[in-house]
Amino acid sequence: MNAPVSYDTRADVFAARLDQIDVSDPAIYENDSWQPYFERLRREAPVHFTADSAYGPYWSLSKYKDIMKVEVNHTVFSSENALGGIQIEDPPKGLSRPSFIRMDPPRHDEQRKVVSPIVAPLNLANMEGLIRERTIQILEALPRGETFDWVDRVSIELTTMMLATLLDFPFEERRKLTYWSDVAIANVNAPDSPVRSEEERHAKLGEMAQFMAELWNERARMPPRFDLLSMLAHGEATKNLTPDEFMGTLGLLIVGGNDTTRNSMTGGLWALSQNPDQYQKLRANPALVNSLVPEIIRYQTPIIHMRRTALADVEIGGKQVRKGDKVVMWYISGNRDEEAITEPDRFIIDRPRPREHLSFGFGIHRCVGNRLAELQLRILWEELLPRFPVIEMMGEPRRVYSNFIHGIKSLPVRIR
Repeated sequence: MNAPVSYDTRADVFAARLDQIDVSDPAIYENDSWQPYFERLRREAPVHFTADSAYGPYWSLSKYKDIMKVEVNHTVFSSENALGGIQIEDPPKGLSRPSFIRMDPPRHDEQRKVVSPIVAPLNLANMEGLIRERTIQILEALPRGETFDWVDRVSIELTTMMLATLLDFPFEERRKLTYWSDVAIANVNAPDSPVRSEEERHAKLGEMAQFMAELWNERARMPPRFDLLSMLAHGEATKNLTPDEFMGTLGLLIVGGNDTTRNSMTGGLWALSQNPDQYQKLRANPALVNSLVPEIIRYQTPIIHMRRTALADVEIGGKQVRKGDKVVMWYISGNRDEEAITEPDRFIIDRPRPREHLSFGFGIHRCVGNRLAELQLRILWEELLPRFPVIEMMGEPRRVYSNFIHGIKSLPVRIR
């Protein structure tokens, strides 16, 4: 296996041999240099085979239409954990954590159905008041005239509060959820990873499972309640999870309820700061928050990719994919596809059809909490705009070393 080749400029990317383009390298997302790689793939090789990478051979899908074809064809393209799951990196042998996102029907459908009522429209309407109250509380407590980290003070705090509510988790210990989310999703090769090996990750998540098991058993002994742990403990499809499935399912819910919304809250502020014309447009017409939110989610694309495994020989975009091949759908590229989205590299807060993006996936695996994420972002911007007309960027964002989570670790800002 050869080390991935990183290029300094767009010209370097386009001058390289096509077979040297490897978009699995986490460094290109950490240093925010991924755009020309996918620009070239969309132009010259929308269905591209990388024979040699740190994650083995894989196919890349970089265009919107090809990604959609795979998303809706779960009978040919599998998410099963035993076949490789949903990430370009295969689950570590003996340490895997299966969950319903890593399953095909019917088990996927049965387990997903257990938790989906908590993000149904009626319950979201019931939660809106609480979300707004907490958002106001967080914003009002922010320091004025001094630099602070937006990620820690706003994005993490708001999403962790929400996750603690969904799980009915001990509120004063809610930052454990942030830590476990970071452990579950970290690239162990990152310099600042909270764990340095898959074995250490598994051990830390075992501690999470032990803590959660006490809450689970408590809910199982009580009548059903409307929180995620109680739903899982009483659900016919989930009440008898294996230890690995228990760890995987709780990890999925923690990451899903935390990382994606957290990074959109930060990515949106950064995007507006880099596009002052759009920020001015928003201040002049706050009603544009409704289209701002999906544009943030598209532009940030908090999940970089999803992976499937071919269950049969199949043709995609004129290329022959073999049974057992790894097929990677690069959402971050599909959301910049010029044939599907007008001026995709521009951040435009009043797009006519802003929800036509891939950030939540599509088909049976579409993000179960997508409407909750949109609600949290909408309330944040509705409450932020009248309070803070200007939030100054005091430095560049520090990005996550990952090819799966398009994340921001810190963003120094100041409120005038």
